[in-house]
Amino acid sequence: MSTVKRDQDRFKILLMGAVDGELTAEERKEFELLLAENPEYKKEYQEYKNLKEATKEMKFKNPPAELWDSYWLSVYNRIERGLGWILLSIGCIILLTFAGFHFFKTLIFEADLPLIIKISIFSVIAGLAILLVSIVRERLFTYKSDPYKEIKR
Repeated sequence: MSTVKRDQDRFKILLMGAVDGELTAEERKEFELLLAENPEYKKEYQEYKNLKEATKEMKFKNPPAELWDSYWLSVYNRIERGLGWILLSIGCIILLTFAGFHFFKTLIFEADLPLIIKISIFSVIAGLAILLVSIVRERLFTYKSDPYKEIKR
């Protein structure tokens, strides 16, 4: 690999660190030396800094309230969203139950446990999976409408 190629590769690595403010003092000196040696690097660094500033100030434009009101009036949209959450919840419950079942598989099948204990273990696993999915779903919904989420405790 040529020296120029190695310098370019090293510059790219240092450039990303400099733009993000993550360079050590030694890396910062190396980066500044590369900038001093090559005006194209300085130009590229300035372009990345400008890009970072521009993207930092960007915000998503919220749609007007009328659009959301009309969206939620549609039966299809309400059914679609509800069905999506139901299917996601069922899928997560099945996957978590399956994972938990395999985790305790040796305990259930290899131990001489009574049937009632085996059913109880499976019920605990299924119940935990359902509660976990329910709590995560509830947290997602309450986080969207929590008026105090911006307050630091």
